[in-house]
Amino acid sequence: MTSRALPGWISYGVIPALNLSLAALATGLAIWMIGEDPIEALSLLVIGAIGDGDMVPHGYALGYTLFYATNFIFTGLAFAVAMRAGQFNIGAEGQLAAGGIALAAVTISAGSLPAFLLIPLAILASAVGAALWVAIPAIMYVKRQSHVVITTIMMNFIASALSVYLIVRHFAQPGTGATESVAFPAQTNLYSLASILSWIGVSVDETPGNVTFVMALVVAGFMWVLLYRSRFGYKLRTAGANPAAARYAGIDLPRVTMIALLISGALAGLVAVNELLGFSHKLTLGFAAGFGFGGIAVAMMGRLHPAGIIIGALFFGGLVQGGAELSYQMPGIRREMVVAIQGFVIYFTTATELIFADQITRAWIRFADWRNRTSAVGGQP
Repeated sequence: MTSRALPGWISYGVIPALNLSLAALATGLAIWMIGEDPIEALSLLVIGAIGDGDMVPHGYALGYTLFYATNFIFTGLAFAVAMRAGQFNIGAEGQLAAGGIALAAVTISAGSLPAFLLIPLAILASAVGAALWVAIPAIMYVKRQSHVVITTIMMNFIASALSVYLIVRHFAQPGTGATESVAFPAQTNLYSLASILSWIGVSVDETPGNVTFVMALVVAGFMWVLLYRSRFGYKLRTAGANPAAARYAGIDLPRVTMIALLISGALAGLVAVNELLGFSHKLTLGFAAGFGFGGIAVAMMGRLHPAGIIIGALFFGGLVQGGAELSYQMPGIRREMVVAIQGFVIYFTTATELIFADQITRAWIRFADWRNRTSAVGGQP
């Protein structure tokens, strides 16, 4: 039995809420076992994510939360698009690294261009570079049926090694051997959320949160239109749900799969815009390590839907920021415990996401049958 018989408010609301409750319970138990107060720890986790106006300013906490959430939106969408097409792309780490390399190459080499040309060119480079990186596994799948899981994860290691070589040998200041590139031109620095809010008279603390968050929301809206309101989106979802039926209907599966993976890679590459143009203003090693794999959990938590992915990204962004504040406020809870908390959430929202589905579905069907019988009896003359 599946949860397909459930209305959306149960499938997308009640079930995830129950899974998150299990994650909170497991987290509290783990914190209690190491001798800390779980209620205080979870409270600090929430305060660290959204602020309390006193210990942690709201603007400071939310700025960091939105910054991390931006990365999760891009990588969550990247995984969801590929998954809708029936492909398990777990190479977002390598793809966003490739996007960062392409962005840095364009930004450094074309640094004399004005901002209104250089910034769009850099954004385009990040998307194209990442798309070209995933094109290799995509072609291998289309032409030779190579397993996408294996090829994309192998490309992660190659991207990591390539990043080290290019940064040290070509992007760093000559003769220094530094593990970061030279600084990007000043005109590529994106507006921070704090500066944007200051235009309307709202004063908040300066944080890495920047205008890329708005871009991520726009991209998510575009992906919703593409997936659910376009002919190509219908073909893509059909190809992933039932390849045999799609082939019978005349859908070009290799073409649809190829395009889906290219879009997936391009979305992952946009993480470089947030990290490099919005925050560090230079290419660094492992600039977004972990967000590629975290995007898988975000996408699964959001049921592969752009709206759900935004909510999941905000949750995981708050988890990253709140976890950092928690480890600072409660020294007894080390960074490893924060990672464990994230692991609990990922486990209960992905591996066991349908743990309550059968029971809730049965209860809903019984309730629906009872309601129908009651309506029928009440409708008799």
